[in-house]
Amino acid sequence: MSTRHSVKVRGGVAAVAAVVLAITVAGCGGGDDKPKAAPGPSSAKSQGDSSKPQAPSGEPKPAPTEVLATVNGEQGMTLTINSAVRDAGGFLTISGQLKNTGSQAFGSTAAWRGNELNSSGSSVAGVTLVDKAGKKRYYVLRDTEGRCLCTTGLTIIEAGQTVPFFAQFPAPPTSTNQVDFNMPTFATATVKLSG
Repeated sequence: MSTRHSVKVRGGVAAVAAVVLAITVAGCGGGDDKPKAAPGPSSAKSQGDSSKPQAPSGEPKPAPTEVLATVNGEQGMTLTINSAVRDAGGFLTISGQLKNTGSQAFGSTAAWRGNELNSSGSSVAGVTLVDKAGKKRYYVLRDTEGRCLCTTGLTIIEAGQTVPFFAQFPAPPTSTNQVDFNMPTFATATVKLSG
């Protein structure tokens, strides 16, 4: 390739880049010269959602509002189950919140892991589901290293503290629409399944 020909190619690439840049800048202009006002309190009411405040980014999201079941455990511990959803992969994920409603820190979480070997550490691996209609018990799933697919790292829950909870199981047949949820030290809860 001659020097003259390579100069033409470089010049053509520069021209194409300049055109793309001009189109991009023009596209970002928006065409509306009026600045948009931030939505105020009156616009939130007009949208019909004034009762649900939006959490600013970087702050925790509000707790789920749907409650499928609430069960009490020892020393003021409460478990609220917010969802029990089947997914397309053949799994069932139950999630919710554990809350210490007592006046002292709760540290008796060892019973929650059931007969779990130490691969999951402090966890809720002792949770089971019972399908009464199908006469079958389901245990928490494990990964390839034997760790539970559930909440781990629960050692001490301070008074008033709420921590997220989840446990994943093999999905019962689609004909099963509810199961009994059993977590050591808590009462049994009947949970309706979705998905």
